[in-house]
Amino acid sequence: MATDYILFIHGVNTRDRREDPHYADQLFQRLQKSASNHKRNLKKIALYWGDVNKNAEDYLLEQLKGSPLWKDMWFKTFREQQLLQFAGDAALYISRQVGSQVVQELKKQTLDGLDRSKNTQSDDRLHLVTHSWGTVILFDLLFAGRWDDPNVPGHDDVMAIRDQIYGLSGKDPNPYQGVQIESIHTMGSPVAIFSLINLIPSSPNSPSTHDITPQMQKLLESLHARRNGLKLPWRNYIHPGDPIAYPLEDVMSNIVDNQKKYLDFKDYSTHELELPGFLTDQPLLALLHGGEAHGSYFTSDKVVQDISEVLNNY
Repeated sequence: MATDYILFIHGVNTRDRREDPHYADQLFQRLQKSASNHKRNLKKIALYWGDVNKNAEDYLLEQLKGSPLWKDMWFKTFREQQLLQFAGDAALYISRQVGSQVVQELKKQTLDGLDRSKNTQSDDRLHLVTHSWGTVILFDLLFAGRWDDPNVPGHDDVMAIRDQIYGLSGKDPNPYQGVQIESIHTMGSPVAIFSLINLIPSSPNSPSTHDITPQMQKLLESLHARRNGLKLPWRNYIHPGDPIAYPLEDVMSNIVDNQKKYLDFKDYSTHELELPGFLTDQPLLALLHGGEAHGSYFTSDKVVQDISEVLNNY
C-alpha cells in the first residue's frame, strides 16, 4: 500500500514555552481520523530543531538581564519570549555554525522518517506542513543556493535531504529520483517578509545565495510535468490576530509562478475576527494576543479540514 508522508516542521511558539518534540501529535491524530482515503497509509515525520538554539538564546538573555536598565524596560515578557525567540532563531539559523547544526539534525530526522529503502512505492507522496519560522528554514534548505558550495558546512546534509525529493536531486544519472511532493501547507508563515530577498533579481556577477526562486521553479516545472499539468495545491493558513502571518498567494505567484500555471494557491483565515474593528490595529493588543494566535494552528479545525480535503481529493 502506498504511503502519504506528512512532514511537519515547527516554528517559534512565541508563548511562555517552546515547542516540544510532540508538537504535531494532536494535529496528525486528527488528520488520521478525518482523512478517509483508506488506499494509502499516513505516516508522520515531525522535524524538531527547537533545542539546537536554546543554550545560545538563554546565554544572551542572562546577559541582558544583567543590565541595570533591564528592570525599567517595557514589555519585558514580550522581549524575553516572543521577540527573542523569533529574532534569535532567525539570527542563529542564518549563521553558518548554528545553521549547519540545525540542518544536520533535520537530515537525520528526514532520512529516518522517509526510510525510502524499505517498502518503497512509486506512488508514495509527501505533504509539507510548516509553521512560522520553520517555513523559512525548510524553504531555505530545499531551495536556497547558499548550500550549493561543497565547502560550506551543512552542504552534504542539505544535499542528502534534497536527494530524497523528486525534482530536487542533483545526482546523476537520475536527477529526478525521490518521493513526490503532493501538497504544501504553511501556517503562520513569515515567508512574505523574507521574500524581500527575492525581489531584486540576482546578477551573474553577484548572485543572491538566499534566493529560492531558481530551485523552486525547477521543482514546480518537474512536478507539473509528472502530474500531467495538475497544479500543486498550496494552502496558507492565517489567524487574523497572528502578527507573524501574512497572505502569500500574490507573493509566491510573483516569485515562482507569474502565469499561475503551477500552483493551486489559496490563503485561508482560520478564525473569525472577534475584535471590534477599531481595536484590531492596536499594538498592545497584538502583543497580548499575538502569541496565542501564532500557536493556534496545530489545534485549528480549519487546518484539519483543509489538509484532510487535500489528502482525500488529490
